Amino acid sequence: MTADSPREHATPHAGAILAATVLGSGLVFIDGTVVNVALPTLQRTLHITTVDAQWVIESYAVVLAAFLLAAGALGDRVGRRTIFSSGVALFGIASLGCAIAPTIGWLVAARVVQGIGGALLIPSSLAILRASFDDTHRGAAIGAWSGWTAVGNGIGPVLGGWLTEHVSWRAVFLINVPAALVTLWLAHRFVTDSKDSRAPHRFDIAGTVLSAISLMLLTYGLVEAGRSGLPHLAEAPAVMTALIAGVIVFAIFLVVERRSPHPLVPLDLFASRTLLGANLLTLLLYAALGVAFFFLPFALVQFRGYTPTEAGAAFVPVVILLAGLSRWAGGLLARMPAWIPLTCGPLIVGVGFALFAVPGQRASYIWAVLPGAIVLGLGLATTVAPLTTVAVDAAEERFAGLASGINTAVSRTAGVLAVAIFGLIAFAAGMDPGVRGATGATFLHAFRVVMLTASALSVASALIAATLLPRSHTI
Repeated sequence: MTADSPREHATPHAGAILAATVLGSGLVFIDGTVVNVALPTLQRTLHITTVDAQWVIESYAVVLAAFLLAAGALGDRVGRRTIFSSGVALFGIASLGCAIAPTIGWLVAARVVQGIGGALLIPSSLAILRASFDDTHRGAAIGAWSGWTAVGNGIGPVLGGWLTEHVSWRAVFLINVPAALVTLWLAHRFVTDSKDSRAPHRFDIAGTVLSAISLMLLTYGLVEAGRSGLPHLAEAPAVMTALIAGVIVFAIFLVVERRSPHPLVPLDLFASRTLLGANLLTLLLYAALGVAFFFLPFALVQFRGYTPTEAGAAFVPVVILLAGLSRWAGGLLARMPAWIPLTCGPLIVGVGFALFAVPGQRASYIWAVLPGAIVLGLGLATTVAPLTTVAVDAAEERFAGLASGINTAVSRTAGVLAVAIFGLIAFAAGMDPGVRGATGATFLHAFRVVMLTASALSVASALIAATLLPRSHTI
């Protein structure tokens, strides 16, 4: 059987393969949030400024986003297990470097290497699942991957807080090392390598460099724009320069890819309505979700007086529903066309966002947060796994890693784009993040505007699914 031929039987060692991909990817997603709560302690220990501490987070996020496309294409050419294992090993070594960092420069450099390792392993993990599972079992496998990686995102702040308080901020990074070793053993023992046997021997160096630079500039610019506020961009020439340069470099990248005989990203992939629809849906939906991970906790702490721990715990229902239902949702594609769950799910997400906008200032958690969290969790559980499956399956199997890299890059870019744009919406509507406990009708109005805008984006993503995704079971 060739690497690209269909699988007709249940996958040997399915549980071990799934465990390897979930554990490896989980490390990356957890480390995207686990450090946040450790920053104050880290500042005191290393005697650094708030800006320095912020780079501990941004360096990781920017580099991770920048190398996703190249890493996905590299896995298709070199071998998905090979690139996955290389990413896990690099991530583990960099985590050890973070744990022993004596200075902020050392720590940021190690976080950059962590980001490269994460970029290598995430697209390859999904490509491994596509290559390892047949059409009947693939959706459920990707559903389990989606659910458990979402749990990783959710438990990151809780785990980081506990380790920082009871052990050390260095333990936040050190725990990655044994997890990486276990992942490497599982991959070596149970995962069969696969790659695109028709890939050209030459690698698109120009496209790789241009894609990395453009994504790095755009991600950096959007993160900084969201932090400083879009209305103040005129006062931040470096941010403006990064955004403009990112757009220009990306345009050059598209021209180079169109003319290259062996492009990093074959642009004719997007002739597929399914691939285009899945990524447009991802862009809008994950932009809306950027609100949940930024403005909702902010509103709970600043407006309703929650502690940071209480604000984090408020979203436990979302995590539980994602973990419990994602495998089931992934299996839906074996029973119905993808457009059905991918239309219904975002609509439910939109209702969840709208529910957050309803309660008044004095409403309790049961009325102000819980209904929206439950509906949001149900909508995400219905959406995330089928969307990931469609995004990976919409391209030929030989492009599985690249398709995964594209979709992951779109989702991460959408998240930072949302923080910047929704910051402008909140500012224009009257939400002032500089005032603790900002009260009254002004804050509530601004919060409702943001939530209803997120709801509208979710509904728009549902319309894309209903319009562009095929009506048959065939993706």
